[in-house]
This record gives sequence, structure tokens and C-alpha cells, in this order.
Amino acid sequence: MQLQDRCILLTGATGGIGRAAALQLAARGARLWLSGRREAELQELAAQIRREGGRAEVLVADLTERGAARDLIARLRSLEPRLDIVINCAGAMHFGYFESTPPEAIEQLWRTNVLAPMQLVQAALPVLRQGGGLVVNVGSIFGSIAFPCFATYSSTKFALRGFSEGLRRELSGSGVDVLYFAPRYTRTALNSGAVSEMASALAMNQDEPDAVAAALVEAIERNRKERYLGWPEKLFVRINAWFPRLVDAALRKQGQQMRPYALRQLP
Repeated sequence: MQLQDRCILLTGATGGIGRAAALQLAARGARLWLSGRREAELQELAAQIRREGGRAEVLVADLTERGAARDLIARLRSLEPRLDIVINCAGAMHFGYFESTPPEAIEQLWRTNVLAPMQLVQAALPVLRQGGGLVVNVGSIFGSIAFPCFATYSSTKFALRGFSEGLRRELSGSGVDVLYFAPRYTRTALNSGAVSEMASALAMNQDEPDAVAAALVEAIERNRKERYLGWPEKLFVRINAWFPRLVDAALRKQGQQMRPYALRQLP
């Protein structure tokens, strides 16, 4: 898919991956609608894009609120009747033992990582169908391999992957495609504190947001249906699907190594 003059709605635009993706999409000539909760940061990003010769506007929204997705699409349509691509890049993360995870954190992760993108896509589909379009759901390698101390986060990304797969099959032949994009560990504010220290101590492979964004843009341009990042992570995804007990043994050991960092998250 050529990105020149494509109208793109990008959620989570001020996050590490979202911001990097916005800059790279704008550099390819896309017309961006940047969405998120923090208006000042969105306006700063839009201004930077415009200074660099790109096109970007801001739509502030908290998509975890009831009715926010439909309201966002209605506002967009009042300003821009065309919509070519929706990129669900907003996300939330929780690290720690499930037993001690606050109920409100569980609800927040599901609202942010699953319900919000599903509701946004549902609201956007009538517009996307008008000229053929693309839904991009940014998931995670953890949506295929469930790690200890990430049970809630992994479950939401498993759900997003399942939604992407089912929606792709449902929309087959409609002109609307679905891309599920799964990064591995990325150095962003979402992965700060104990998570960052744990990743370094365990020598986890880590990517920079700019590299992840470049892979995302490439996957869109090449009309990919799925894109998993990292080696050997892509291999582990296949092994986990075929021989989960082998992965159980490996992650049992890693879970023990994670314990000191997970204990720091206890109230």
C-alpha cells in the first residue's frame, strides 16, 4: 500500500512506538489524525510534523470511556470524510504476580488493549469500506507466548491477536484488510522501572521505537497480514504453538529469575 495522501487515524500517538510511527508515516506523505489523552503532547507532535513538511491534526480522546470510539469517528468524519487506515497503537501494561494485581488494573488493561481497539474498528468500518482500507492492531510477542508475571498483559494481547485473525477472515473480499503487528520488548516509557531492570538483567533482546516503527511502516507498505519482530522470538512463537511443554520448561526458569523484580511490584 502506498502511503502518500493516505488518511490515517493513529491512536497512542504520543507513546514511544506511536510517536516514532507518526513521524515516519508523515515523512511518507500520509495525512495523520493523531489521537490520545494528552493534548499538549499531541499538539507538540503535530507541530513538529508540520514543521518538517508533513500533515497532522489532533483528536483528543480517552478510548476507555463508554462511547468514546464512536464519538471520535464522528468527529473525524465531520472534519475528514475519508479514512484509509486505522492504527491501534495505544496500550497499557502490567508486570507482577497475578494474585496481587489490583482488580482495577486488570479492568484497565482490558479496556485499553482490547475493548478500545475493537470498538474503534467497529465504529470505523463503515468509513473504511467506502474506498477499501486497512486496520492495524499493534499487539506483542506476548500475545503468542504468555510469560510469567505478565499474565494479564499477555491475555489482552492474545485477545487482540484473536480479534485480528477473526476480523481478517470476516472481512475477506470486502476490500478492508487487517494487519496484526507484534513487536518484542521495546525501550519505551511503558517498559520502565522494574520491567526495564529485569529485561536488562535477563539479557532480553530489546528494540528501539524507531526500529519498531520502521518495521510497522514496512509491513503496511508490503500489505502484510501478520508481522512478528525479532529472532529468536519469531521461532519461539512457532515452538510455543507446536510444542508448548518445551516453552513451559524454559519460562519456568525465567519466571524464577523474574521473581525479585516481580516482588518489587507487590503493594
